[in-house]
Amino acid sequence: MTSQEIAGTNTELPSRTSDRITTLRPERGLFDLELDQIWRFRGLLTTLVHRDVMVMYRQAALGATWAIIQPIFAVAIFTIVFSRIAKLPVPGDTPYPIFAFAAVLPWTYFAEAVRRGSTGLVNESNLVRKVYFPRMIIPLSGVLAPLLDFTIAFFVLIAMMLLMGVTPTWRLAAAFPLVLVAGSMALAVSLWLAPINVRYRDVKYTMTFMLQIWMYASPVVYSSTMVPEKWKWVYALNPMVGVIEGFRWAVTGQGEPDMMALGIGVSLIILLLFGGLLFFKRLERNFADLI
Repeated sequence: MTSQEIAGTNTELPSRTSDRITTLRPERGLFDLELDQIWRFRGLLTTLVHRDVMVMYRQAALGATWAIIQPIFAVAIFTIVFSRIAKLPVPGDTPYPIFAFAAVLPWTYFAEAVRRGSTGLVNESNLVRKVYFPRMIIPLSGVLAPLLDFTIAFFVLIAMMLLMGVTPTWRLAAAFPLVLVAGSMALAVSLWLAPINVRYRDVKYTMTFMLQIWMYASPVVYSSTMVPEKWKWVYALNPMVGVIEGFRWAVTGQGEPDMMALGIGVSLIILLLFGGLLFFKRLERNFADLI
């Protein structure tokens, strides 16, 4: 067989490779946020949330009881220090434990969601290095997982209200959209801090300190009525002010929610969330190399 015949025979052999190649990589456009991919990978999101919840209490002797113990101990300490010793005033006739619990509940959820969402990429480094998926799922799962603790503590709050003679009203339904606002704020903060934590692990160590200062800059142990009127708009730049005061109004049913603080807070959350999405997406393609 001549070389021409051999060459002709080789050209007639069927191709062993497919002409169709699928490439999995993050989009490179500035505004290609791939938010639709979150829904596509919802099974992975559900799996991560379920695993985080199970792992949280798997080796804890008291299990999910910690979701009850932690806020109760915090409220007890705040009651002794700020009500009995410091004698901070409480608007209306609401018992201070209910006054404090109504603020501790959304704050604890927010702080835990920020902690998990901000450190999730590093904690899930093996998964990030091995396979491509929308990385945004990791901070999102970190924000969703603490909702179980919040739900358990919420029923404890209702039981405490009944024991102390505080009757829940229809306003309590407003607590749920307020939790959504707190979760959006936690996600916004996580989208900014998580990429920074991938490069600089200092974020993990400074987060506890940062959240502690943030708590005292929020009306958790005191009422926002103590803030001078001329500084109210500055105070409202903290998005958790409107959330906490709104939650407290929903629980106690006294006074009116601070709509100015809530409006300013929601506006800032929208800006932080959109900016965080862009920032997270811009650095996403480098996570696997840096982590």
